[in-house]
Amino acid sequence: MASAPAWANQPMTVVYPPKEHQTTSERIFLIGTAPPDAEVTVNGKAIARSRAGHFAPSFPLQVGDNVFTLRYQNQQVQVKVTRQSTTPEPPVGLAFAQDSLTPVVDVARLPGELVCFSAIAPPNATVSVNLANQKVPLLPQSQNIQLPLNSAALTQQNQPTEAITGQYQGCTTLPASFASLIYGNNINTGMVTGSNSIQPQFQLTVNGKTTTQPSPGKISVLSPAHLEVAEVTADAGVARTGPGTDYSRLTPLPKGTRASITAKEGEWLRLDYGGWINSQETRIVAGAVPPRSLIRSVSARQVAGATEIVFPLQVPVPVSVQQSDRTLTLNLHNTTAQTDVIRLDDSLLISRLDWQQIAPEQLQYTFNLKTAQQWGYKLRYDGTSLVLTLRHAPVRGQGELTGIKILLDPGHGGAELGARGPNGYPEKEINLVISKLVRDQLVARGATVYMTREEDTELSLGDRVAMIDKLEPAIALSLHYNALPDSGDAMNTKGFGAFWYHPQAHNLAVFLHNYVVNKLQRPSYGVYWNNLALTRPASAPSVLLELGFMINPTEFEWIVDPQAQQRLAEAIAQGITEWFSRVQR
Repeated sequence: MASAPAWANQPMTVVYPPKEHQTTSERIFLIGTAPPDAEVTVNGKAIARSRAGHFAPSFPLQVGDNVFTLRYQNQQVQVKVTRQSTTPEPPVGLAFAQDSLTPVVDVARLPGELVCFSAIAPPNATVSVNLANQKVPLLPQSQNIQLPLNSAALTQQNQPTEAITGQYQGCTTLPASFASLIYGNNINTGMVTGSNSIQPQFQLTVNGKTTTQPSPGKISVLSPAHLEVAEVTADAGVARTGPGTDYSRLTPLPKGTRASITAKEGEWLRLDYGGWINSQETRIVAGAVPPRSLIRSVSARQVAGATEIVFPLQVPVPVSVQQSDRTLTLNLHNTTAQTDVIRLDDSLLISRLDWQQIAPEQLQYTFNLKTAQQWGYKLRYDGTSLVLTLRHAPVRGQGELTGIKILLDPGHGGAELGARGPNGYPEKEINLVISKLVRDQLVARGATVYMTREEDTELSLGDRVAMIDKLEPAIALSLHYNALPDSGDAMNTKGFGAFWYHPQAHNLAVFLHNYVVNKLQRPSYGVYWNNLALTRPASAPSVLLELGFMINPTEFEWIVDPQAQQRLAEAIAQGITEWFSRVQR
C-alpha cells in the first residue's frame, strides 16, 4: 500500500466530502480515519468505526447549510455541506421564475409535429404563448413526477417522487402554413427573428396585470421537400434516442453514413431513421437528395480471425444492430431489397442468414450463429458498401490460456485519482496493483496480456477504447474499486460488482461475478447492465469489474491487505480460465 499523503498525517483525517461541498442529495456520508484507541464523535455523538479506525457514517441533510463537527481527542474538524433544493420556488408577483421558460434552445420540426412549452409562474395565473397567429394556452400542472437519476439504481433508491412545481405546460402542432408565415413579413403575434424562425412570446396575467417575455429558443418549420442531408464525420457517430447526452445510446453510425435531417434541437439533429446525433459529428452535404438505397446481392469472405459480410449499397445508410443468444441482427434503414441471390458457404461462425423487408424502407438481416458466445463485431463503410466483421472464437493452444489475448485496463491514473479510501489512498494506485497481479496470473496460465497503462499515467477513456478496438483481444476487463453517490450508505454497502453493455459480454460478467463471490466468500454488489465507456466496445466482450468499495471502512481493510490482493488476483485469473473452458467446449 502506498504511503499516506502529507495532508493525511494528522491523527484524524476526513477525505470526503471536500471543502464547501454542494449536493442535491438528502443524505451525506463522511469518509475518514483516526487511530482506534479513542472515540470519534460527530456533533457530539460517537460513531462506529472499523478495527483500523476508519469511518463512514451517513447523516440526513436539510436544504441549505449543514455543519458537522468531528472530534478526536483534542482535534476538531468542521465540515460544511450545502444541500441545494431540486424544487424551484414559484415566483411571487408578475413574473416567471428565472430560467424556467422552455424550449431553451432553437427547435425545428416538420409540419404537423408537436411542439411543447412550459414555464414556472405564480399560482392562479393565466399563461399562454403567442406563436405566429396561434395562441397556445399553458395550463397549471397539479403535480410533477420527478424520475430519479440513473445512479439511483446503484443505491436501490430508484423510485419516482412527486413535486409541486408551479409549472404550466401546453403544446401545439405546427401546420405547414406556419412556414409561409415565418417567411412572410407581416406577422402580428410573435417576434420575427430571421428568415426562417420565429421567437415565441410568453404572456403572463396575474390579478388583471399582464407581462410578456420572449422564449429563449426560437421555432422553425422544416420543409419536407427540402430537407438537409447530414453525413457522419466521426469514426463512430454517437446516435441517441433524443436530443442530448441524457438520452440513451443507439448503435453508433459508421463514418460516412448519410441521412436527411428531420428535426433540430439546439446542436442536435434528428436523422430520418429516428436517431439523434450531435451536429459536431456531422457535416451538411450540399445539394444532396434524401439518401435512399437499393440492395441486391450480399456476399461473405473469410479474413484472419473473422468473417466479413459485404452489403453493396448506393449510399451509406443508417444501421442498427441487436445481439441475442445465437443471433446477430443487422437493420439497414432507408433501404429497399431487390435481392434474388445471396451466397453464404458453410463457415466456422454462421449457420444461416435470414433476411426480410420489415418496413417499406427497412431491411433486416439475421445471422444465425453456431455458438451462443459471440466474440465481437465491427461496422464500417468501404465507399458505399457496408462491411460487417464478425470475429471468430480465439484458438487456444496446449496450455490453459495459450493463444488467448486479454486486455486489462487499470482504471484512472495520473491526475484522475478515482475514489479514495478513508486515509486518502487513491483508487488509481490499487487498480494498478491488482491489474499487475492479475496479469501475472494470466501470463502464468499461457495468456498474452496487454495493459492500457503500466505506470501512474493519465489515459483518456477514448484512448483506452481505441486500444481495445486496435488490439482486438478475446476479452477486455477494466478493473476498478467502487464508491457511491452522496445518497448511498457507505458504511454498509460493500461487495464485488460486474458491469456489461453488449449481450456478448453478459455471460462473462455473470460468470466472473459468481466465481469470485463464491470462491472468496465475498459479498455481492450485483451484476449490472451499464452504459460505461469501457463496457461499450463492440469489438470484443468487454466487462468492467468493481472489486470492492474504497469508501467502506471494513472492506477497505481487505482491499489493502497484500495477501487478500493475491487471493483476489488468483480468483479472477482462474475464473477467466474456467470461463474460456466452458464457452469453448
